[in-house]
Amino acid sequence: MNVALQPPIKNRPPLSQAPSGFFMTLRDIAFWIRSARTDAAFGRLRKQLGAAEAFDVLYQSHRDPYAAALPQFRYQRLKYERMISMLPPRHFGDVLDIGCGIGVFARYLSPFGDRILGLDLSEQAIIEARARSMGHENLEFVQGDILSFDGDGRHFDLIVLADTLYYLAPLDDARLKQIAARAHQMLAPGGLLLLVNHFFFSIDPASRTTRHIHNSFRWVPGLEQVAEYRRAFFLATIFEKIEDRSTTGSLEKPVGPGALA
Repeated sequence: MNVALQPPIKNRPPLSQAPSGFFMTLRDIAFWIRSARTDAAFGRLRKQLGAAEAFDVLYQSHRDPYAAALPQFRYQRLKYERMISMLPPRHFGDVLDIGCGIGVFARYLSPFGDRILGLDLSEQAIIEARARSMGHENLEFVQGDILSFDGDGRHFDLIVLADTLYYLAPLDDARLKQIAARAHQMLAPGGLLLLVNHFFFSIDPASRTTRHIHNSFRWVPGLEQVAEYRRAFFLATIFEKIEDRSTTGSLEKPVGPGALA
């Protein structure tokens, strides 16, 4: 059975309206400093303990080490609202949030999906996410790794992979291909993948890494890029799963690593 592609996302109204106003305040400088210090601490701990235990130590020492839920910081809240506004107004039955942390974005998604599953490598993050999400009956959180997680055979209408992949070590093409292929496998036909990472107009090494990450998902046959948004300090790309590229001759062929710009 062939899956009919919907009209391009850019021609459809958004799931919700993007927030208006300036994206951050001077107070948010403290947010960036805190995030950078947490990343530095994670890097040191990962060398000693591995990624999962390093994250556990961070979440044990502070319930919200990345300040994702602190109300005094405006940037992260507006970023989540903008991410939701990029999605088309369709029904999402099963949603998977990979690298969910303490579940902040999963809670933002709660009104727009029937069943939302948050997945994180850190058991301590999952414990905190469950505690903060007691009033959301359609949210579930499990500890696990994307490459070993089977999802109980579920296929998801939306997968979110935000600010997660640059914590992989090594972050090489083979690992990126594995993750992109796994995401494709878990998507339902016509399902969407929202991929988000730090981006500052390609002038810093982290932004160049982000561009490479996003391009790598185009290597997977059956994942079609349908929208891309460059916003202040992040890049968001939306992919759609098509069932069979051989039946959609008008679509471009997937781009391999040798063709990256």
